[in-house]
Amino acid sequence: MSDLLKRIDERTKLAGTNKLEILLFTLGVSKVTKRRETYGINVFKVREVMKTPPITAAPDMPPAVKGVVSLRGVLVPVVDLGEYVGVEPGSERNIMIITEYNGKVQGFLVESVDTILRLDWSQIRVPPEMLTAKTGGLVTAVTELPDGRLVMLLDVEKVLSDITKYDEAEDLYAGIEPLPDGDRYTVYFADDSTVAREQIERTLQKMGVRYVGAVNGRIAWENLEKAAERAKNTGRPITDFVSAVITDIEMPEMDGFILTKKIKSDRRFAGVPVLMHSSLSGMQNQYLGKSVGVDEYVPKFHPRELAETLQRLFAKRQETAKEG
Repeated sequence: MSDLLKRIDERTKLAGTNKLEILLFTLGVSKVTKRRETYGINVFKVREVMKTPPITAAPDMPPAVKGVVSLRGVLVPVVDLGEYVGVEPGSERNIMIITEYNGKVQGFLVESVDTILRLDWSQIRVPPEMLTAKTGGLVTAVTELPDGRLVMLLDVEKVLSDITKYDEAEDLYAGIEPLPDGDRYTVYFADDSTVAREQIERTLQKMGVRYVGAVNGRIAWENLEKAAERAKNTGRPITDFVSAVITDIEMPEMDGFILTKKIKSDRRFAGVPVLMHSSLSGMQNQYLGKSVGVDEYVPKFHPRELAETLQRLFAKRQETAKEG
């Protein structure tokens, strides 16, 4: 199974091309459709795929958390993804997908892995609102395979947030204070993860800053073009309407690299800083972000760092305005 991921380093070169690769897997038999549905996860988040080693059970764990395994001396928590989703196993879930983002490693038990599929982000669709509401944002995107099967991309950030309740910790936001002139600023942001959007919103609310959110880069670009039109019609600078843009990297229909390229190559948005906010913490992604014009990079689940970075960008803009 490790052969699936042998060329993972080469796959990092896909970043910035609006393409991605997803690892396809099954969890078991759906209670609704009575068949094995196909799920997917972005290969960027996957470290390896392996037969599940012996799991050591730990006390007082959430039901879907089966315990921990030792991988080359590192203790890794193991989550039964099928149990979390509510899918009945058709066979033993003895395959583990090891994922990493934001510097954290975890294992997900699945029934089987299929293959790695390369797609353009434009082929990845935002799920219907009814599906999003039913799953609580667990499914972030959907794509169709040549054989007609639909693949649902799962938001692993939401899985871990629900299990650990990490994002509910109030001390995450301790020290974030309202800006004296917060209502002067409007931040536009794009992220396909419900958990990430809620975190960004909560941070901006703490700062007293206005915001306009979107579930992907395409919708964010449409929102930004409307702001540019308002600036043109009123004869005011775009920075009066858009103080900063926060973007995730991986999003359906248009990823964060392409969104950043469009902003930075368009004179209408001169002076608007772009902050990349991602769980893909590899240096390759940060370097690529800088190459397309990203002004700052902040990892997800660090709201205080996000607030501090925004304040620094706002202060820099004020200094530039004074010099002008």
